[in-house]
Amino acid sequence: MLPAIIPLLIRDNGYSYLAAGLLVTAYNLASSCTQPVVGWLADTRGFSVSISISLLISGVFIALMGIAHDYRLILLLAILAALGHACFHPAALSRVSRLCSTGNRGRITSYFVVGGNLGYAIGPAIAGALVYWYGLPGLLFLVLPALLMVLALRYLLPGGIAGGCPPVRQQVPAPAGETPSKRPFAILMAASVLRAWTIYAAITFLPTYLVGQGYTLFGASAIVTLMLLAGVGGQVFGGQISDRYGRKEFMVFGLAAAVPLFWLFFVSTGFVAIVFLLLFGFALWSTFAVAVAMGHELLPQNVGLASGMMLGLAIGVGGLGVAVNGMIADQYSLGAALCTIPVPLIAALLLMAVLPYPWKSLARVRAGEKPA
Repeated sequence: MLPAIIPLLIRDNGYSYLAAGLLVTAYNLASSCTQPVVGWLADTRGFSVSISISLLISGVFIALMGIAHDYRLILLLAILAALGHACFHPAALSRVSRLCSTGNRGRITSYFVVGGNLGYAIGPAIAGALVYWYGLPGLLFLVLPALLMVLALRYLLPGGIAGGCPPVRQQVPAPAGETPSKRPFAILMAASVLRAWTIYAAITFLPTYLVGQGYTLFGASAIVTLMLLAGVGGQVFGGQISDRYGRKEFMVFGLAAAVPLFWLFFVSTGFVAIVFLLLFGFALWSTFAVAVAMGHELLPQNVGLASGMMLGLAIGVGGLGVAVNGMIADQYSLGAALCTIPVPLIAALLLMAVLPYPWKSLARVRAGEKPA
C-alpha cells in the first residue's frame, strides 16, 4: 500500500522525497528484521499472535496513516503495521507446513505464496483507487477487509480468533541424538537473498527502461504487472513440478532458465521482448515457493524461524542490493545496470547447485525407477 500513497503524502503533507522514502524503509526493515525473531519465539517458546489478529493489526495501522498528519506518528504507524505483517508469516506458514507431506509440500506452499503475491499485485491498485476518490482518509476503508477476515478466520481456523500456533517442533520431532546441520539452510538463504536482489532490481528499473523504449508510464507499469502475474502462474507450476521431479532439480532449472530469458528480453524489441519478459517472470518466480518448501524441510524443527528468514530477512536484505544497480546506472547507464541484473541470479544458481540437498530424479535414475 505504501508506494501508492507516497505521492499524496508528499503533496498533501509536504514531505520531502527522503522523508517519504523513509516510511517505506522503516516498514520493510521492521518487518524483515522482526520476522525471524517472531519465528524463533514460536519455535522455542510457543509464542504466536493469531493469524487474524496479525492481519487486523496491519490493516488498522495502515488505515490510520490516512488521518494522521504528524510525521513521527505516521512513521510509528508504519512500524506497527509492519509488526502485524511480521507476526503473520511465521504463524501462517507453520499452519501450512502442518498441512503438508513430502509429496505435496511444494504444491500446498505455492498456493499460500500465490495468495500473498496476488495481494502484492492488487494492493497498490486498491490503495490508489481509495486515495484518488477520497484522498488519504480513504485509507480508513482498509479496515473493512481486515475485519471481514477476522470474522472469516474465526470460523475457518481451529481455535478461532484467539487460536495460537503451537510450535512446529513438537509435531516434527528430530531423530534421537541428531541435530540437523544449519549449513544447508544458510546456503539456501544466501541463494534466496541473491534471487530477491534480482527480483527487486527488475521491478525497480524495468518501468524506467520501458518508458525509455517508447512506452507510456501506464503501459510500462502494465507490462511489469503482467510479469508479476506470470510469476504467480510460475509459482503454482513450480510447486507441483518440484513435488514430482525434485525441489533441487527445479530450483536449478528455474534459475538457469531465467538468465537467458532476461538477456533475450534485453536484446529484443516490441512484442517479442515482452514475451521474453513474461517468460522471465514465470521462470524466476516459479522458484519462490519451492525455496520456502525446501527451507521447511531443511529446518523441520524450526519452521517458524525458517519462514521468518525466507519471507522476511532474505527479501529485506536482497532488496538492499538494488542500490548497487542504482550506482551502476548513475555511473554508467540504465542499460548497464539492467545488464547486471542476471549476475546475482547466476550466483544463486551456483549456490543451489552445491546445496547439500538430495537430487530426487537423479536418485530415481540410479535406482532404475521412473518418475511418478
